[in-house]
Amino acid sequence: MSDETAETPRAASRRARPNTGRVTITSLAKLVGVTKVTISRALNTPHLVSPDTLRRVQEAVRETGYIPNLAAGSLASNRSRLVVALVPSVSGSVFQETTEAITLALRQRGYQLLVGQVGYDESSEEVLIEEILGRRPAGIVLTGVVHSQNVRQRLVASDIPIVETWDLTASPIDMLAGFSHEQVGRQAAEFLYQRGARRPAVITPDDKRAMKRANVFCEAMRGMLGKDAIALRAVKAPTHLGDGRHALASLLETDPDIDAVFCAADSLALGVLIEARATGMAVPGRLRVLGYGDLEFAKDTDPPLTTLRIDGTRIGKLAAHMLIERIEGRDVEQPIVDVGFQLMIRSSA
Repeated sequence: MSDETAETPRAASRRARPNTGRVTITSLAKLVGVTKVTISRALNTPHLVSPDTLRRVQEAVRETGYIPNLAAGSLASNRSRLVVALVPSVSGSVFQETTEAITLALRQRGYQLLVGQVGYDESSEEVLIEEILGRRPAGIVLTGVVHSQNVRQRLVASDIPIVETWDLTASPIDMLAGFSHEQVGRQAAEFLYQRGARRPAVITPDDKRAMKRANVFCEAMRGMLGKDAIALRAVKAPTHLGDGRHALASLLETDPDIDAVFCAADSLALGVLIEARATGMAVPGRLRVLGYGDLEFAKDTDPPLTTLRIDGTRIGKLAAHMLIERIEGRDVEQPIVDVGFQLMIRSSA
């Protein structure tokens, strides 16, 4: 046998490989005693089948190890069942409520969520969105409303349902579920002023949404106090409690009479509380501390942290509902929803 016609061992192995016995949708349907259509509905749109049928299909899937070919299903129906959500940080607990709510709501309707991390850099978002658009997801969830002009144009032209979250604008790309960061900053200033703050400061992450909160806080405080400037420390996002400690120490070196701090992230507020205790500053007697986010630890700090709570779960549920309605060809009655925020008054302020 010549070299040109000789069969390689690898090719021979592939040709001789026996049937692996992979479970197909046909064999699964026979096992359960239903049609292939019913199996498909149970896997992709479980709300359309009876609870008993759904249970039997799920049991059969577990017993057989059946793995559906999602790519083939998308090609056959010309509709993807994958939704992509982009968040600044997958480790940032402030966004976890939202992604968990989206995941659950989509899963109940037969869709899957893929989460991507874009950081706080517009250029990173642009690269990732280009890759995502080429895969034609069923829908996209974005964090924030600040995007490059190129990204906005590409997303509008894609004709993919899009929900922007965690911010507010009158002109979203498509749909929006969020709140006003400017109102957060204004509320923070008014609250601390009413509590007696006369030498306030602000510590903030340096991303654009956080800077909105911080800048409006400073503007409102200047108006109420008649001051030219309010002390501000911006630290690189994402922030950690150590950043709060260092920022408070720096502020006190410049102005030891600071009597209140608005932290535009709860992680910074936790650092401020730790630094205040380490230096013997009584909170709230000597220093009032106000956070943002109402993260899980906020109610358990010492003293418990006064903070501005964002209902991330509601944002996630709204985003999922909007996308499903649009994906399935229905109109969204309210494409822009302001979920607002809540002031959680505790001992730190």
